[in-house]
Parts: sequence; C-alpha cells; structure tokens
Amino acid sequence: MQTCIITGCSKGIGCDMVKRFAESGYRVVGLDISEPDVANHCCQFIRCDIRKIQDIISAFYEINERYGACHALVNNAGVTKFNKGICDVNESDYLNVIDTNLKGAYFCAKEFIKLNKGQDYGRIINIASTRFHQNEKDWELYGMSKGGIVSMTNSLCVSLQGTPITVNCISPGYIKTEDYEGLDQSEHDIHPSNRVGRPQDISNVCLFLAEKDNDFINGANIIVDGGVTKRMIY
Repeated sequence: MQTCIITGCSKGIGCDMVKRFAESGYRVVGLDISEPDVANHCCQFIRCDIRKIQDIISAFYEINERYGACHALVNNAGVTKFNKGICDVNESDYLNVIDTNLKGAYFCAKEFIKLNKGQDYGRIINIASTRFHQNEKDWELYGMSKGGIVSMTNSLCVSLQGTPITVNCISPGYIKTEDYEGLDQSEHDIHPSNRVGRPQDISNVCLFLAEKDNDFINGANIIVDGGVTKRMIY
C-alpha cells in the first residue's frame, strides 16, 4: 500500500485531502498540532508542531517504525491568514509565519527524502498560494513565505535529479473551506470559472500529481484559482 503524509490535516484543505487520499486507497498519515474531528478521522494521526524540527524528526521516525517507507508528502500546513503591516510585525509574528509556512515544509521534505530512499517513486507536493506574486496591502510576510515555497520547489526538483522523487507546487486562489453557501454572488462572479474554489479543487490536483505515472511533471507551480489572476483590474 502506498503511504502519503499530509501536514495540516485537521481542518480546511488538509482535512479534505486526508479523506480523498484515503478514499483513493492510500494509507494516510496526518500531521498537525490538533487532532482531526472523529468524523473525519480516516488517517493515522501524529501530533506534530512543524515549527519545531525535533517534532518533525520524531514524527518521521515513528512513520518509519510503523510503515518503513513513504511515497508522497503533501506540505499543506501553514498560517493561512496574516495581514499585519511591516511596521507592526514583531519578531514573534515573523518567526511564527516563516517557521510554519517555510521552515516546516523544508524540514518535512528533508525527512521525507530519507524515508523514501529505496522506493521506486516519490512525490513532494508543496502548497503555496497565488499571493506569492499577487497580493493586497499588509500581506507581505505571508506572501514572502509562500514565495519561498515556490522557490524551494524550483530548486529541489533539480537537486533531486537521479532520485525517483518529483517536486511540484500548487498555488490556490480563493478557496472557501466552510459556509460556502453564504458567499455573495459577486465573489463568484469575479472568477472566470464562475465560482469560488472548494477544498476538493486542490485535492484533485494533489491526487493527480501523486500518481506514479505522472513523473514528467516536475518543478511546476500549478495555479488553481478559477482564472481570477488572469483578470485585468483596470
């Protein structure tokens, strides 16, 4: 059985990923600070604060002890909302965003590469954001953390030449994880696809990239935003 590790598994996009990967036949290991709801618990959960390198090392050691190998890693965990201007950001704010969104993904990738050794394929899928290149006022810290994810993807796919591991990135746009029916029609209308995104829109791409046969997609950053970043605003 193929094993997939998903960080940030307890809610939102990560919660949907867990269910979809499990339904597709994967053994799913979920990492998060808080445990998922029982109703959505279709993974082997390991409590892990990905801001802490020792937590990551311990989690991957446990996965190795239980399963011996892993085939896919989805670096999904992250601070998703942070719009504090640079003059108001303190060091604690900075470290929380960068350690969660960037450092955690980097060291999870490191441990995954070791865990994947000897397997005939491997997939690292990083979740960034369209805010890596298109943003709003006071979102620069979040945007730079996601830009780092895109850059890491670009470089790591080259560094892993000679291994069976591909490294790709998904940059979601506006994905509504709850109260979808409460959206205003104007929020749907701004999208060329005529609707706001749902978590399954990201899970669909993850599942495609995780497939063993899809090994010629490498170093890509796939924007999943309903086309909204292609719309002129003037």
